[in-house]
Amino acid sequence: MDHSHNSMDGNASANSSTGAMADGHMMTMEHMTFFWGSHAQILFQGWPGTNAGMYVLSLFVVFFLAVLVEWISHSNFIKQDAGNKAAGVLQTLLHGLRMGLAYLVMLAVMSFNVGVFLVAVVGHVVGFLVFGSRFFKQYHPEGKTDDLPPMSC
Repeated sequence: MDHSHNSMDGNASANSSTGAMADGHMMTMEHMTFFWGSHAQILFQGWPGTNAGMYVLSLFVVFFLAVLVEWISHSNFIKQDAGNKAAGVLQTLLHGLRMGLAYLVMLAVMSFNVGVFLVAVVGHVVGFLVFGSRFFKQYHPEGKTDDLPPMSC
């Protein structure tokens, strides 16, 4: 058995600044520390690419997703007189949607791009300010609570 540092078929791997060749396939290098720059890969391979405009669009998408998570978290879709089973099903569907979107935001942040991290945090802050805090709505201590319990980390 050959224990050299070459690939299994005996071909040496070649490194470049954009990736490495292994077994004839290009492998991209991923950042494992925070970095600044518009050359990031967020959520999908090749997105947003090297176009600065697409990077800005991706930042808006991450911001919107974070705001959407907060909106769903502080929504009141279920009527007070709704039956327990119907309310339970709707509450479960809302929870699944909220968690799916929250995981998408988390995966975007795992691109280790500082811009993505900042817009995700700002999106959650703005979403909470608008939908969760008392800044824009009347406080009714005896009133209906949000449909979903608060997210815990």
